[in-house]
Amino acid sequence: MLHQSLPSTGAVTGLFEAVQFFRDPDFADRRFQRFGDVFETKLIGQRLVFIRGDQAINDLFNQSDSLEGWWPESVRQLLGSRSLANRNGPSHKARRRVVGQLFTSAALRRYSPSIVDMVNQLSAEINTTDTPLPLVDCMRRFAFAVIATTVLGLEGEDRDALFADFEIWTRALFSVPVALPGSPFAKALAARNRLLERLKIVLENADASRGGLDLLAGGLDETGIPLSDEDLVEQLLLLLFAGYETTASSLSCLMRALLIDPQLMPWLTEEVNLIQWPPEMDPVTAYDCSKAPRLNALVSEVMRLTPPVGGFFRRTTRTVTLNGVEIPQDRVIQVALAASNRHGIGDLERFRPERHLDGSFQQSLLPFGGGERVCLGKALAELEIRLMTVGLLKQVQLQLIDDQNVDLQLIPSPSPKDGLLVTSSR
Repeated sequence: MLHQSLPSTGAVTGLFEAVQFFRDPDFADRRFQRFGDVFETKLIGQRLVFIRGDQAINDLFNQSDSLEGWWPESVRQLLGSRSLANRNGPSHKARRRVVGQLFTSAALRRYSPSIVDMVNQLSAEINTTDTPLPLVDCMRRFAFAVIATTVLGLEGEDRDALFADFEIWTRALFSVPVALPGSPFAKALAARNRLLERLKIVLENADASRGGLDLLAGGLDETGIPLSDEDLVEQLLLLLFAGYETTASSLSCLMRALLIDPQLMPWLTEEVNLIQWPPEMDPVTAYDCSKAPRLNALVSEVMRLTPPVGGFFRRTTRTVTLNGVEIPQDRVIQVALAASNRHGIGDLERFRPERHLDGSFQQSLLPFGGGERVCLGKALAELEIRLMTVGLLKQVQLQLIDDQNVDLQLIPSPSPKDGLLVTSSR
């Protein structure tokens, strides 16, 4: 079978491409239109193969034995060498099994009452505040509180201190990995050291009465030896990122969609008015597709047009073929999720949740990645989003403040630029 050679932009150093990558939200789309669904370019010396479309992505998953995980150098350093995100093979699988215990259905049921309480607390705060509140900040603090309190068992000042360092750490994840004094990367490395020290203390004090860290007890590595505390704290750092940034972004984008489209809020509220809050039955399934189809269609559409991560990476360990294009060994592949979700026949550039109800959308959605490296926090994030959306709309009538920039900044994840300032009319 004949295979097409890998199209290339011809970039030599990748400096101009890197500038365009960070400045142009349509960077990948423009090049897909010119070179096709698989192409190679270079960003500051790093070769990258961009892919889009179900065929290329399915081919990628079907050749997983010829691939390994990969992250940019800044991410690798800030996560740490022990992190499962930087591991492959048996050591990666062993740590996924351990950390995955924090996200089982039973674990989510344990966390749910605390999440409901947090939603109620935020609703009361919004209703009793006279001045405009930045809803993005509220969503970020909520998402962090869920992972820090319900999973790690932290409260009050301990949680706030962790949050402050974590925000510094997050801002430099996708940055130039040079630790010049005062640079974002240097500040992030220092914040990382403080985070690891705090997380080690949290781990030492873990018990079944607070959070879910007792679920990690007895976790073994790939050789059957219990994981060291140093190993576990790096997994907890990844856990914070996986359970926080993506959820905060998705909630912020969902609230933005509801507030800028005058027809969308009444459409969803009609369904939410028929839903019980707090959930009387199992909170994990109380607002699933069968019981809240419009809510889940809205979440899917937000994830389609503004996925919390722009893509995910793999590196080839052998030659692979994606959508008929041959990719050599030792190439880094980026799955361009946002570009993929907009590619195809129909009104895919338009925000229309109904497409997920009428059967007109048949593409695969992978907002949390896919394959054997799918985001561990996926189930928790989806639960938080459903509980927050229903609980907030049942208790608060939000009004968007005029004359603010609701365009999205895309790095490190999509978020309204001016913070989505709101007031409550209740």
